Amino acid sequence: MSKFDVTVIGSGPGGYISAIRCAQLGMKVAIIERYPNLGGTCLNVGCIPSKALLDSSEHYHNAVHKFKTHGINTEGLSVDFTQMIARKADVVKQNADGISYLMKKNKITVFNGHGSFVSKNQILVTKDDGSTETVETDKTIIATGSKPSTIPGVAIDKTRIITSTEALKLTEIPKHLLLIGGGVIGIELGSVYARLGSKVSVVEFTDSIIGTMDRSLGKELQKICKKLGFDFYLKHKVTGVENTGNGVVLKAQNLANNEEISLEGDYCLVAVGRHAYTDKLGLENVGIAKDERGRIQVDGHLETGVKGIYAIGDVIKGAMLAHKAEEEGVFVAEVIAGEKPHINYLLIPGVVYTWPEVAAVGHTEEELKAAGTPYKSGQFPFVASGRARAGMDTDGFVKVLAHKETDEILGVHIIGPRAADLIAEAVVAMEYRASAEDIGRMSHAHPTYAEALKDACLAASENRALNM
Repeated sequence: MSKFDVTVIGSGPGGYISAIRCAQLGMKVAIIERYPNLGGTCLNVGCIPSKALLDSSEHYHNAVHKFKTHGINTEGLSVDFTQMIARKADVVKQNADGISYLMKKNKITVFNGHGSFVSKNQILVTKDDGSTETVETDKTIIATGSKPSTIPGVAIDKTRIITSTEALKLTEIPKHLLLIGGGVIGIELGSVYARLGSKVSVVEFTDSIIGTMDRSLGKELQKICKKLGFDFYLKHKVTGVENTGNGVVLKAQNLANNEEISLEGDYCLVAVGRHAYTDKLGLENVGIAKDERGRIQVDGHLETGVKGIYAIGDVIKGAMLAHKAEEEGVFVAEVIAGEKPHINYLLIPGVVYTWPEVAAVGHTEEELKAAGTPYKSGQFPFVASGRARAGMDTDGFVKVLAHKETDEILGVHIIGPRAADLIAEAVVAMEYRASAEDIGRMSHAHPTYAEALKDACLAASENRALNM
């Protein structure tokens, strides 16, 4: 029987980062992964492969729609979809190999198989061939992540009615992709296929897309997606989806007038969120409690009700984001080591990797209004940015929300080129409680996309954006 100071169940971004940090702090560490490749959902069927396809499809879209203006002729342009999927798979393999290397470098023992609790300090690892091995551990970190959810009346068959996992490995470009859910995952994958020529129809229960973000971002992204060939059916309830053999038929009810619509397509992508994955972990053997949504309950130190067993990432409450899981993985490792780390959950940014990208951190305008917080808003459009015009990326804007009395930045919301990278400056500013004037008075290189953030801060602070 192998004995370890810490055992991590799950090798996604939260799990493998936590294992590395524990090893850096001098602990003897094991990690258990049920699938052949390390990296979890994010690396294998989530963040990394979707970004690979997003980039590939964006290159093609630019070649079709922008290269001629740049003076680049692209006669005979076509999509080799098989190669596009193969490149995506190679990107995943390179990243998985990188994580395996990091495990060896940090002397972390890897067990391949399904981990389940026998007792507080013993974990049974069941391999694919049915053989078992027992790991003895002083402490355990549960990082098993999440799985795609569905809704009543929609049975996922993984052939025509699919999840994000299957959408990343289709063998053809759909002529018409039906999309249930207007959240981040659905809009990202929808944009991949829309750029490649698919018609995309989004059926969303609420009255906006990317509904967890500031409503101004959703409105702008919807306009941009319509240019790509998206149709939107907001405030529609899906009542059923049928696989017809060579396609799908989706039926939905308009919540405004109760009329029923019927849509026909090649595939139906169900992207209505994800749920915590705790199947057959043996939680009942150690008395670990779950909440009403199946998530593991933890305290302020991310420790479960069983001392010495912690949980992080998608399996606990909070945003289901890879970088949130990473922060929690480091947090738990340092708690175990006796240090006093902290996480400011308000300042974990959210990103949508469409093009233009969408990124946000802090409070939305709706949240500030609901809380009665006095605030002021400054906005700067990318169409007024010299760098954006040079790159033909003029859609979108930066919106900065600051406290009306103190000028402290309360939220930053960006839709535009490189928003996913630009948001980091906002996170730094808010971690150090900067005012909008602080950022407005800092030098930003010219010409850059980052100048849009400076001008938005000037607009919020003193209503004096320089370039508008």
